[in-house]
This record gives sequence, C-alpha cells and structure tokens, in this order.
Amino acid sequence: MHCGLIRLDPAPAPAELKEFYPDSYRWQATPAAGDRLAAGCRRFVLRDHARFVEGAVHGPEPVLDIGCGSGSLLQALQSRDIPVCGGDPSCENAKRVRRSHAVPAVCCGLPDVPFRPGSFSVVTALYVLERLPDPSAALAALRELPAPGGRIVIQAPNADSWQALLLGENWNGFDVPRRLLCFRLEDLEDLLDACGYEIVRRKFFSLRDNPAGLATSLCPRLDPVVRRVRKMEESRFGSLLRDALYFALAAAAAPLTLLEAAAGAGSTVMIEAARRGEA
Repeated sequence: MHCGLIRLDPAPAPAELKEFYPDSYRWQATPAAGDRLAAGCRRFVLRDHARFVEGAVHGPEPVLDIGCGSGSLLQALQSRDIPVCGGDPSCENAKRVRRSHAVPAVCCGLPDVPFRPGSFSVVTALYVLERLPDPSAALAALRELPAPGGRIVIQAPNADSWQALLLGENWNGFDVPRRLLCFRLEDLEDLLDACGYEIVRRKFFSLRDNPAGLATSLCPRLDPVVRRVRKMEESRFGSLLRDALYFALAAAAAPLTLLEAAAGAGSTVMIEAARRGEA
C-alpha cells in the first residue's frame, strides 16, 4: 500500500489559520437579487446532502452538524422534520444559525465538543477533517457522540478525482492554505478503520459541490465567494452578470462531474460510517 496523502508543509499556525477565514469566506444570503437566486439554488442542491444524511438516521435523537457554517444543511434537514443541532468554530456563525433557523447551535470545534456521549442519531462533519491538524483526534471525539447504532457522515475533496489529476494545482479542492490535508478515498478508509469505524455507504457525487467546484477551478474570478473574499469592485449589473455566468458554467459542468462520479472518481466523497460492530 502506498501513501498518497497530500499534506500542506509547513502548516500554518492555529492563530494564522483564523486569518484565512474572514466572514466573507462563509456563504451568507443577503437581500441582493444575485444572493436571493443563489439561496434558492443552494436550497435545491442541498436536497442531495439531506437525502444522504436522512438515510443514515436510525433513531429519534437529533442530527448534529459540526462545522455548520450558514446552517443551510440544518435548514434542509428541518424541512424533512428531522431534529437538528449545529456546532461551528465561529461563534458569530453559531449565533447567526440560532437567529436564522431557530435551532440549537453552539460555538465549538473538533476535537473539543461540549456534548454528552450518545446524544445524536447522526453526526455530520462535511469538509472538516481536511482542515484539522489531527483528524484522528477529531474522529475519536466524533465516535462518542452517536447513540448506539448511530452514524457519522463525513465529506471531503477526493485527491483521486479526475479533476485533481487533470487540473493539478488549479483544482479548487486543494484550497491552500485552508485545507491542511487532501485525502484519497483509500486514505479516508484507512483513517476510519484505524479509528474504529466501519464504512456503510460511499457517494462520489454532490449536486452542490462537484459542478460548482469544477466551475470555480476553471474560472475562479466568477465564483461569488471568491469575489467577496477578494473584495472585487463591481457594479450591480456586473455582479449579476458574473453570477449568471458562474451558474451557467456550473450547470454545464454537471454532466462531466456525473460521469467522473459514476467512474468512482468524483471530486468529492461522502461516507456514512458506524462504530465497528454496529454497522
């Protein structure tokens, strides 16, 4: 077996990492027309995530989303009558989620989580492990949170994807310097096995992430989040035009990303796992 794990070296110090996550990095809806359109699209594509998480629910306990960001996934799960709770390392994000979605949300990050063992039916950590200096410690903490027979759901960029191989350093899945690690499926499976998990399901396509990821890799200056982080000056018409072009490019990318996912080489991988012996 050959290790193909990609690691950022030298890794930024924890205090330095915080500087790479301005408020503009996290998606937030605003009254602007472009953001209203984006919010509607986001709700639509997140049905894909919500269905996968719903399939992992095996009890009445709530779903905990670690790294809940804007709370979009929590909102999608709420619409399916699934009780939810959020956690985010940004205290402002946690407050925003409580206000916007009227759900419990606390300021916390892995591996330090202020919850009793066995409190949740499912714990999700989407695009979290690759941002942490010690993903093993994070998975050890996650292992205690589900109720007996419960599940965890993780998602990460896939370094074995066609996009990563073809685009190289231009692939947005690397997201340097925010992502300290980049996993292949084999790396994730080995990590989960070492931390006492069994894999239940894998999925290589995300309607929210795979097409948009290819669009961002090809034309990063069209990505609404990239434009906000870089504080690009643009008129209202210019903003709407760039938003429209970005959504059109992402839509055009969908068939290509479906093809790579069907070949088991999608640009993201989502995994449902259970504690060993509980699958």
